[in-house]
Amino acid sequence: MTSLPPTPLPQAPGQGAAAVALVATTAEVLAHPELDERLLAPWERRRLAGIRVAARRDDVVAARLLLRLCASRVTGLPPDAVEPAQRCPGCGRDGHGRPYLPDHPELGVSYSHADGLAAAAVGPGPVGIDVEPLTRRPGPLPVLRRLLPADAVDAACAGPDPGPALLRLWVRREALFKAGRDDVRLTAWTDHRRAAVVALAGVDASAARPADGAPLSSGPAPPSGR
Repeated sequence: MTSLPPTPLPQAPGQGAAAVALVATTAEVLAHPELDERLLAPWERRRLAGIRVAARRDDVVAARLLLRLCASRVTGLPPDAVEPAQRCPGCGRDGHGRPYLPDHPELGVSYSHADGLAAAAVGPGPVGIDVEPLTRRPGPLPVLRRLLPADAVDAACAGPDPGPALLRLWVRREALFKAGRDDVRLTAWTDHRRAAVVALAGVDASAARPADGAPLSSGPAPPSGR
């Protein structure tokens, strides 16, 4: 693999990067030598049992494993020592809702998956990440106007090909939603190699690097904020 090579992991906590965000195809994650479905906790495997579509199940597994890899890069722990949890802010129950690291409350974590793609991010403070296939077109427009800034939707629709612009608006909104606030740094970019559109909230994209040390994005990042 070229995107997530088996580079050695630091073993002592606190010796990792300040923040890490990774985007990969599901196949790349599932083939990575440091990652295996057996790393998932029993509660995660119970949730997977309810997913009947094999491709979707693989996407969920990949996103959860990628989150462990990001956390290992930040904390210095090996992936099998990372134990994410989830808690719903609405009902207060565990096992679903926003992910977090119980042993590292200072770190924000987020993951996303969609149609053969996975993304994850770990960094200080609120963090959100979202990924969508480049060819996806969100809609319908009445729904988008309720969920996104109406003026931004209108501006996107005024262009000759509104689909890509609407998709960028959507992933940015989702990243901010996952971060839990809308006043954090926000960056969106296109990963042409994986035909993906990605948005990252709450993490300085210039400081985040994938496992091989290459720049996070293949192109210049747009200004942050919304």
